Order: sequence, then structure tokens, then C-alpha cells
Amino acid sequence: MITGATTVAAVIGSPVRHSLSPALHNAAFRAAGVPWVYVAFDVPHGGAVAALDAMRALGIGGLSVTMPHKEAVAANVDELDPAAAALRSVNTVVRHPDGRLVGHSTDGAGCVASMNEAGVGVHDRSIVVLGAGAAARAVVDAFARAGAASVTVVNRSRDRAHEAAELAGPAGRVGTADDVPAADVVVNATSVGMASDDSPLDVALLHAGHVVVDLVYHPLETSLLAAARAVGARAIDGLGMLVHQAALQQQLWLGTLPDTTVMRAAALDELARRNAR
Repeated sequence: MITGATTVAAVIGSPVRHSLSPALHNAAFRAAGVPWVYVAFDVPHGGAVAALDAMRALGIGGLSVTMPHKEAVAANVDELDPAAAALRSVNTVVRHPDGRLVGHSTDGAGCVASMNEAGVGVHDRSIVVLGAGAAARAVVDAFARAGAASVTVVNRSRDRAHEAAELAGPAGRVGTADDVPAADVVVNATSVGMASDDSPLDVALLHAGHVVVDLVYHPLETSLLAAARAVGARAIDGLGMLVHQAALQQQLWLGTLPDTTVMRAAALDELARRNAR
């Protein structure tokens, strides 16, 4: 029930009508029995500062941040955690009792947690990341923090690849598709496969020794993951990262980690409902 004691959390972005975050977070709040509710606010480009002011004025307990506001929020909160500072990007805002707004980035850590849940550790692994956009940068940073032996960024623009690889420090480098066969883990951090049957790389490069992670979660079974399974590789879908980055957000807001099985089930139910339309 929503009462005068209910705390509101929200996602800000534009557009946000497609977001799975309300389904994920509200399912976890209900399962934990906490008096929180999660909504979506469509905040147009340029509205990040006003949204942060509203968070303070209205007592909003926590914010999730999506495009196009991640960089603007990072520039206007009171503090940043190390990952958010390195990325200059925020996906989570925590309002502290003293009024400070602290920005965090849980995207990359969510990917690492998803892999850990699947029994795939990052420490000492050689990883190839396809792409150099926001998602790629987040996972590159997180893989380095988790102790990856090497993080090789493959991208059409070598300048952007270099910028992303620098986030991994000494472990980072720029590579090509020729680096894929020797890698332990291959991560698709591009949008290729989201709206088509295309693959972000030549699937002939995959083999049974690979772990293949696709950050695309709609569809869950992309062409890349299907090809990985066909050669005997381990395949991990992108819904795990979405769920775990959201779980880490709730941990920051509430101090406890929610039940990720409840969150994944809620996401799958919502996706099925949309597909049935």
C-alpha cells in the first residue's frame, strides 16, 4: 500500500516508457516488504539539474539515471564513487541524511555480478570487449577493478577504443577481431543484435573454450549467443547485468541486497507481456 510513509524512488531519462526498471524494483520492494515504490519520470535533455533539485525538495529516496542524463548528473551531484568518477557517468544517485547527493555507477559491477552468478569469475581472465560506448566503458572499468588479466577493446573507431581501454589501466589495450580466439571471455557491449539477427563479430571466431556475454537483453537469445551455444561455448544473456545493476542500486539505497531471482522473474514477465501485445 502507498501511504504517507512511502518512499519514492525513480528512474529519470528520455524516453523511459520502455524501461524495465519499475517492474524490477517494485517486485523487489514488495518481496522485501519495504515501504518504497518506484516510478519513471520522463525528463527531457537538459533537465538533469532540475531533477536533482526535485530529488532534494521532494525527499525522493533514490534515483536511477539513464540516457541522456548520466554525464550531466555526474557533473552536478555532490560526490562521486570511484567508478562514476572514472567514467564521468552516473546511473544511481543516493540521497544521504545530511542532504548530500552521491553518484554511483553500478552498470559494470552489475555485469561482473551477473558473470559471478553464472560461475564465471573475472579475476585473471583475458577479456575482449566489443564496442567503446557507455556500456563498454562501464564493463571495461569494472573488469579491471575485478582483476582481469587483460581487457582488449575492439571497436571501429580506434580513438574511441583507446579511450575505453585506458579505463582498464595497465590491463587495457586496443585490439582487433583477431584477438577473439585467444580470449577467455568475449563481451558484446554494442547494440548489434538488439533489433536484427546480425552478430557483432564473425561467429567463426568462437570456440568451445569461450565464455560469451551479450549485454543485449531483448531478445534474450541473440544470434551471437545462439552461435556461442552451437560451438559449445558458455553463453550469458544481458538480462543478468540489468538485474544485478538494479540490485546494487537497491543495496545502495536500502543497505541490503534484494532477491535477484525475484527481479529477474519480474523482468521476464514484463518482457513476455510486451511480446504478447
